[in-house]
Amino acid sequence: MNENSTLQVSDSDDLDEVPPLTAEDFAKGVHRVGLKPVGKKLKINMTVDPDIVAWFKASAGGRGYQTLMNAALRKAMYDQQIVDTLRQVIREELHPA
Repeated sequence: MNENSTLQVSDSDDLDEVPPLTAEDFAKGVHRVGLKPVGKKLKINMTVDPDIVAWFKASAGGRGYQTLMNAALRKAMYDQQIVDTLRQVIREELHPA
C-alpha cells in the first residue's frame, strides 16, 4: 500500500460475497491427506481385550490410539498379502504348469 491508497472498512455485511454454506455444500467436500483424496472411514463396534486397548492408548499417549490400531491392522493386512503372494510364487516355481 502506498500513502495515496486507502482501505475502507465497513461494518455492514454488504462486502461479504460468500453465500451461506449448507449441509449439501459440505457433503460435496472431499477428505484429503496431503493432496490425495482419502475414502471415508467405516465406523464399527468391535470387542477388544482391555489389555490390547490399554497398550495402544499407552503407545499413543492417550490420544490417537484408534489411528495406531488402524495402522496395525493395515500392516497385518499387507503382510498377509505378501505372504500369500510369496506362497503362490513358490508353488508356481515348484510345480510349473
